[in-house]
Amino acid sequence: MANAGNEIAFKKETVAKLLTRSFKEDKTKVSGDAVLLMTEMLKVFVEEATRRAVKQASSEDCDTVDIEHFEKILPQLLLDF
Repeated sequence: MANAGNEIAFKKETVAKLLTRSFKEDKTKVSGDAVLLMTEMLKVFVEEATRRAVKQASSEDCDTVDIEHFEKILPQLLLDF
Protein backbone atom coordinates (compact mmCIF):
# COMPACT_ATOMS: atom_id res chain seq x y z
CA MET A 1 0.00 0.00 0.00
CA ALA A 2 1.57 3.29 -1.09
CA ASN A 3 0.18 5.38 1.77
CA ALA A 4 0.88 2.89 4.56
CA GLY A 5 2.80 5.47 6.59
CA ASN A 6 0.03 8.07 6.62
CA GLU A 7 -1.77 8.70 9.89
CA ILE A 8 -5.55 8.68 9.89
CA ALA A 9 -6.94 11.80 11.53
CA PHE A 10 -10.38 13.26 12.08
CA LYS A 11 -11.08 16.83 13.14
CA LYS A 12 -12.60 16.94 16.62
CA GLU A 13 -15.06 19.59 15.48
CA THR A 14 -16.34 17.35 12.69
CA VAL A 15 -16.80 14.38 15.02
CA ALA A 16 -18.58 16.59 17.56
CA LYS A 17 -20.95 17.87 14.85
CA LEU A 18 -21.71 14.32 13.71
CA LEU A 19 -22.50 13.29 17.27
CA THR A 20 -24.71 16.28 18.04
CA ARG A 21 -26.68 15.89 14.80
CA SER A 22 -27.90 12.49 15.98
CA PHE A 23 -29.37 13.84 19.23
CA LYS A 24 -33.11 14.37 19.43
CA GLU A 25 -32.96 17.12 22.05
CA ASP A 26 -31.07 20.34 21.50
CA LYS A 27 -30.08 20.47 25.17
CA THR A 28 -27.91 17.36 24.93
CA LYS A 29 -24.19 18.14 25.10
CA VAL A 30 -21.10 16.14 24.16
CA SER A 31 -18.08 16.17 26.47
CA GLY A 32 -14.56 16.52 25.16
CA ASP A 33 -13.74 13.01 26.35
CA ALA A 34 -16.66 11.58 24.39
CA VAL A 35 -15.44 13.32 21.24
CA LEU A 36 -11.91 11.98 21.76
CA LEU A 37 -13.26 8.46 22.31
CA MET A 38 -15.44 8.59 19.21
CA THR A 39 -12.54 9.99 17.19
CA GLU A 40 -10.40 7.03 18.24
CA MET A 41 -13.21 4.58 17.42
CA LEU A 42 -13.59 6.09 13.94
CA LYS A 43 -9.84 5.80 13.44
CA VAL A 44 -9.86 2.11 14.43
CA PHE A 45 -12.88 1.46 12.19
CA VAL A 46 -11.24 3.08 9.15
CA GLU A 47 -7.93 1.28 9.75
CA GLU A 48 -9.68 -2.08 10.01
CA ALA A 49 -11.76 -1.40 6.89
CA THR A 50 -8.58 -0.52 5.04
CA ARG A 51 -6.80 -3.67 6.18
CA ARG A 52 -9.70 -5.89 5.17
CA ALA A 53 -10.15 -4.21 1.79
CA VAL A 54 -6.43 -4.58 1.05
CA LYS A 55 -6.58 -8.25 2.04
CA GLN A 56 -9.64 -8.76 -0.19
CA ALA A 57 -7.90 -7.10 -3.13
CA SER A 58 -4.77 -9.19 -2.67
CA SER A 59 -6.85 -12.38 -2.50
CA GLU A 60 -8.24 -11.43 -5.91
CA ASP A 61 -4.72 -10.72 -7.26
CA CYS A 62 -5.40 -7.00 -7.67
CA ASP A 63 -2.73 -4.33 -7.25
CA THR A 64 -5.19 -1.61 -6.25
CA VAL A 65 -8.13 -1.52 -3.88
CA ASP A 66 -11.42 -0.58 -5.53
CA ILE A 67 -14.80 0.22 -4.06
CA GLU A 68 -15.89 -3.32 -4.93
CA HIS A 69 -13.35 -4.69 -2.46
CA PHE A 70 -14.69 -2.44 0.25
CA GLU A 71 -18.26 -3.44 -0.57
CA LYS A 72 -17.35 -7.11 -0.19
CA ILE A 73 -15.87 -6.68 3.30
CA LEU A 74 -18.46 -4.19 4.59
CA PRO A 75 -21.17 -6.61 5.84
CA GLN A 76 -18.79 -8.59 8.07
CA LEU A 77 -17.03 -5.41 9.21
CA LEU A 78 -20.31 -3.93 10.41
CA LEU A 79 -21.17 -7.15 12.23
CA ASP A 80 -17.79 -7.17 13.96
CA PHE A 81 -18.19 -3.61 15.20
